[in-house]
Amino acid sequence: MNAVAVSSIVASGRVEIANTRRQALTMAKWRLVWVAAGFAAIAVIAVLRVLYLGLVEGSPANAAAYGMTPPRGDIVDRNGVPLARAFPAYALWYNPAALGDDGAPLVRSPNEVAIALNRIFPEMDVAEATARLASGRPGYLRRRILPEDANKIHALGEPALEFPRETERFYPQGSLAAHVLGFVGADGRGHVGMEGVFDKRLTDPATRGTPAMLSLDSRVQGALEDELLKGIADTNAKGAAGLVLDVETGEVLALASLPSFNPNLIDNAGAGNIFNRVTNQVYELGSTFKPITVAAAIDAGTVTSMARRYQSERPLEIGGFRIRDLHSYGASMNVPETLIHSSNIVTAQIADELGGARLNATMRSLGMNERPYIELPARGFPIWPKGDWSPLHLATAYAALVNGGIWRPATLKKLGAGEVPEGRRVFKASTSARMRQLLRMIVVDGTGKKADAVGYRVGGKTGSAEKPGVGGYRRSSLVSTFAAAFPMDRPRYVIIAMLDEPQGTAATSGQRTAGWNAAPIVGRVVPRIGPLLGIMPDPTRDVDITDLSPLVASGEGE
Repeated sequence: MNAVAVSSIVASGRVEIANTRRQALTMAKWRLVWVAAGFAAIAVIAVLRVLYLGLVEGSPANAAAYGMTPPRGDIVDRNGVPLARAFPAYALWYNPAALGDDGAPLVRSPNEVAIALNRIFPEMDVAEATARLASGRPGYLRRRILPEDANKIHALGEPALEFPRETERFYPQGSLAAHVLGFVGADGRGHVGMEGVFDKRLTDPATRGTPAMLSLDSRVQGALEDELLKGIADTNAKGAAGLVLDVETGEVLALASLPSFNPNLIDNAGAGNIFNRVTNQVYELGSTFKPITVAAAIDAGTVTSMARRYQSERPLEIGGFRIRDLHSYGASMNVPETLIHSSNIVTAQIADELGGARLNATMRSLGMNERPYIELPARGFPIWPKGDWSPLHLATAYAALVNGGIWRPATLKKLGAGEVPEGRRVFKASTSARMRQLLRMIVVDGTGKKADAVGYRVGGKTGSAEKPGVGGYRRSSLVSTFAAAFPMDRPRYVIIAMLDEPQGTAATSGQRTAGWNAAPIVGRVVPRIGPLLGIMPDPTRDVDITDLSPLVASGEGE
């Protein structure tokens, strides 16, 4: 073979090798393309699946079906703070058949097991637990236990002691707003408060994924409860009640009835405190209704001058009752003095001139003839002829008294801008403006001085009423109430503070009337909640009462 042939063969081999390499590179590139396409397809499928789960299967109904929402929805305050929520917990269950029908239910004796459980739960009664275990009946020994307790029970080596996981209702704020919230019973249903009102909404798979929002502000609620508790301690009172109400919307920002109960632990000790003093109890609220009488008279035109004087020296005989004042402040009083000194004699004359029919019509316009308007199921019916109403009746009436004359129902639901009820007019705007002056004067110069909070322009009225008893009223038993609003130059909130049977103590200089015990509660609450609600103290502002101040003589009454 010559050199030319050899060269040709070598060249041909090189071409073949080059072609083979080119084909291999091309195939490798296509393989990379297919692998990348495969990964891209997987990624697209994953994204589409996520979108499908979020948009289609992520609806409340489907989420609930897949266990993505709790079996009972949360309740939160107006700022989203949780007040009631569901959480997983362990329970202690006795299963006598755990070792089979023919075997003994327990490895050790019932008494030995009861003693062992008592070491884990010191409050568990050994005798009761022994009898329960010896009975051979299955059932709960304890509804809520901690994981570490479950571990200790497991270490006992008793198969009959089981600890299934269950969903429990938990109230993270403890007893705060207990009378508003209510509780969830062993039947899984809501009772007493908004738990009962919202029961269907909180358990419906279509809605339970969204919290039920209340009008309450937990910060305001805490401040009110704290100061009412201090009032009870200072006066040795049997109990207390109070609320904070938005005068423009009717929203209740705080509602407290004391003593309270812990909805996390409903037992015999707390069962007696479930009764709500704010909505279910009616009281004779005394002189707090005098401003309503005066407003009705101004509105009707029977009171046209603040300077007009009425005799205030002689007790009155009306309907078989003798009306007199606690103290004498001279032979006559005008309207501002009447409210500042809380004169029963003059108020009765104003009411008499107004007439029962017109006063009755005003009371009906304020809802005084019906159960209080609020969502809670426990609402006491007023004793209309006698004059007994709930603190909630008083709060909504005072809101109309100071907000320009419009009455609105109270609500525990947070309202949006378009949800505020129009309400109904009860007083003229000019009458409401006059009442703001008069209520402010009571705090500046009269029985409500201890409610004053510098810079907040508090106005209000005291009321101390004797409680009825066998054979008449009990002079030793009072209900002391202070009804207030602030800031009086542009009222936003009404506050009611009530003490049930306060005693004269060193903290109140031996006095039992509202000016000494209920008014100071308001005086302490306002500076605590004002900044939380966006109302800062301003000592340079106040209600203009220059046209009334010259009419008032000094002194106080009740």
